[in-house]
Amino acid sequence: MERFGTLSFGHYGPLGRGRELTAGDSMRQAIDLAQGMDDLGANGIYFRVHHFARQQSSPMPLLAAIAATTERIEMGTGVIDMRYENPLYLAEEAASVDLISDGRLALGVSRGSPESVVNGYEAFGYTGSQDPRGADIARQHFDTFLRAIDGEGLAERDPHSPFGGGTGLQRIEPHSPGLRSRVWWGAGNRDTAAWAGTMGVNLMSSTLLTEADGREFDLLQAEQIDAFRGAWREAGHAGTPRVSISRSVFPITTAEDDLYFGRSAEQGGIGVIDGMHATFGRTYAGSPDQLVEQLQQDAAVAAADTLMLTIPSQLGVEFNLRIVESFAKHVAPSLGWVSTR
Repeated sequence: MERFGTLSFGHYGPLGRGRELTAGDSMRQAIDLAQGMDDLGANGIYFRVHHFARQQSSPMPLLAAIAATTERIEMGTGVIDMRYENPLYLAEEAASVDLISDGRLALGVSRGSPESVVNGYEAFGYTGSQDPRGADIARQHFDTFLRAIDGEGLAERDPHSPFGGGTGLQRIEPHSPGLRSRVWWGAGNRDTAAWAGTMGVNLMSSTLLTEADGREFDLLQAEQIDAFRGAWREAGHAGTPRVSISRSVFPITTAEDDLYFGRSAEQGGIGVIDGMHATFGRTYAGSPDQLVEQLQQDAAVAAADTLMLTIPSQLGVEFNLRIVESFAKHVAPSLGWVSTR
């Protein structure tokens, strides 16, 4: 493990006892958390994206704010649902954030996760899918998005335009060189992981896989990572791709930690999500020494270069910074991590 950061679901709404976390609160706290994590030397802060839900749905303004107020930390998504996206507008936004941050964007995209509404992407105007989950729309949008960030000309110039004219095809602007190397695909199984390797983008793997054959989650995920890297090599792509995984990890160092997470440690399991059998990852909660021992035995943690810690964002900036600091001080170094400071 070379890098670690946090993955926030960005939930907001009632907190109980008459308290409420508003959408504005959630975003401002995310910016404050990013600044605190930057000071601690953590490597990245990433956000889940969900539409029609009290979570982050339009992450680019938030990522731009983080980019403008931090120095080292990577900011990104895990993941943007490509079924909902205008690929050219997303390409413009992604390039803008990447330029503001001097290349610190980690843009995770995919078909998306189960929704709280029925085919919500159709309400955004993207209809005609031949797939019950809209995977064909996501792949089409992703292909156009990659062509755009690669600088391919996509619109015919107008030779009579009062704004310069010309002939041939015009690329979208702004253009951020190298952005392609900072795009990730969120894969849920070996087949999609291999496809991501063939496409030459990085791999994001979450806390569930849409595969279930009775083996432990970490072994399935490590196999997924192997399939991705094998496909990358076979496709002849240059360089070394990055791989991130997500884990729920809670170092217990105070009585408050124990109150919240002392009974959270649990093994993974098998269930059904989005109509498919899936294997879920376990939750790690315990003393730092216990976590080091357990995570060192996790095959996927050993195989990935980046670990995303899922955090309870509703508990506020101070609490989550303590989780990050405890992990950075007492756990991460034993897994191979070195601070960015």
